[in-house]
Amino acid sequence: MLKKFIKNLRRREQKKFRDLLVTISRALPAILIFGLSYAVIDLPDAQAKPYKSSSDTSTDIFDYIENRRRERRANQLTEEQKKLLADIEEKKAELPGEIDPAKVPVAFEGDDLVYNAANGEFVATGKVDIIQLEGYRFQSDEVSGNIKDQEVRVEDKGHMLQLTPNAPRVTLDGYNMIYNYGKKTGTMDYAEGKAGEYYISGKRFEFYPDHVVIYEGTQTKCNAKIPDYHLSADRMEIWPEQIIRMYNVKFWIKNRLVGTKEYEERRIEEEERPYFPRIGYDKDEGVYIEDTFEIPLFDNVTGVINAHVNSKQGVRSSAEIQYSNRELDARILYGYYFDGDKKWIQKTPSFYTNYTKHFGGLPLSYKLEYEVGKWSDDNASSTHHKLELGLTHDPIILDEKYILMLSTSYTLTRDNVKSPENIGNTTVKGMNYDVKLGREFDDRFAAFIGYNYTKNNSENSLFEYENSDSYSSKFLAGVSYQLTPKDRFVIGLKYNTEGGTLEDVDYYWFRDLHCSTAVLRWRAKRKKFEMHWQFTPW
Repeated sequence: MLKKFIKNLRRREQKKFRDLLVTISRALPAILIFGLSYAVIDLPDAQAKPYKSSSDTSTDIFDYIENRRRERRANQLTEEQKKLLADIEEKKAELPGEIDPAKVPVAFEGDDLVYNAANGEFVATGKVDIIQLEGYRFQSDEVSGNIKDQEVRVEDKGHMLQLTPNAPRVTLDGYNMIYNYGKKTGTMDYAEGKAGEYYISGKRFEFYPDHVVIYEGTQTKCNAKIPDYHLSADRMEIWPEQIIRMYNVKFWIKNRLVGTKEYEERRIEEEERPYFPRIGYDKDEGVYIEDTFEIPLFDNVTGVINAHVNSKQGVRSSAEIQYSNRELDARILYGYYFDGDKKWIQKTPSFYTNYTKHFGGLPLSYKLEYEVGKWSDDNASSTHHKLELGLTHDPIILDEKYILMLSTSYTLTRDNVKSPENIGNTTVKGMNYDVKLGREFDDRFAAFIGYNYTKNNSENSLFEYENSDSYSSKFLAGVSYQLTPKDRFVIGLKYNTEGGTLEDVDYYWFRDLHCSTAVLRWRAKRKKFEMHWQFTPW
């Protein structure tokens, strides 16, 4: 059935594939002038939220494409938001002159309105609709307030919509609302709604000109009536910089508490970190479950426990002490670590640091990465050193259809085996290159081709960890097809250009389970089946 599907897909899309090959040939000069491409190519304003799947055939480019699609859908205005913008434009057109930024007008509508001109008090009943032309809407069956003081009061249930520039879009339903649209301050009790992509609720909301505070609040990206997962916090703060700050945080699966944290900070447009369990199966490990726990220690210093248990090897966990800020990540590592091909290493201990930064306003970033420590596996034990200096171009969008990804690095890896004869000592140094070009044909179909050269491989290195292939030069290709709104199929190929052999053909099935995802993977060349299930909080 799958072969028939692929055959029909090729027949329908063969012209598109020819177009892709023509575009690739035209794109080669851009690849060659990698370092200069920022001067001539228009880049996207925002990066997609990076959902990551497990792949060693570079099909992760489809994750980037899928996240761009999700971002486009998330940024689409709701019908209510579109109506507010239309109503604001209509009201502006009725004004006799320009709007004074210090005195933004407010429009009132209701079935019955009583106004006291002496003190400015008013009471509106019926279907009351209040629009502040800066981007706010208030609705209720009964609203009182004071026009002179620029205050609105709702004692019963009220609805609030915020759609202002450079701030999260907020939609709330709550009680006992008081809002001063002149000072941009107010309160609301027992409210729930949405801020950005988060579904939120709280016992009390406080509104300030530059942020919102939520007491005894919850947030989740799962839109189920009873969310599959959510966070709760004693206090949450939503800031215009698209930042959520949370204090005394608890992590929940359904109604079961699974973790706590004193403080958490996130950007609204960023991905959720993997705080919730991940369950899976593969031939090497059997059934496994893994989770991550963080323990705040000092400013920017966190203790991290990566818990991993499987049915074949037992406990394969690790612990870390991590220091991190915007650009620097430094860690002391101890325990078991796995790569994407389920090759593991034991670090007892190891020191790791990574410094990554953009070149000013250019779409280029560099990284300096270094690790030193004791590494061991079933075959060897060594003092391991790795130094890498890398350069990466931001994803380049060509004609809104093509995605070009470019990166290069220089690595120096040295392993010193503790033995009288130093047998097994290895040193590998050289350049690495990675080029991928993807194409979105439509909202359902995408394809990519790429080339990767990695100096380190399992033949010239002491450890197979992160060096699973026995060759350095490889050609990669793949297709992704959204068969139904809940089912996406991916095929990834890896070709050994040194030996002239097709090394890997991987088939993926991504099944959307509402607020979680099941991923099935069949590695045809290796005769291996893998699956995992995880929450997908985007």
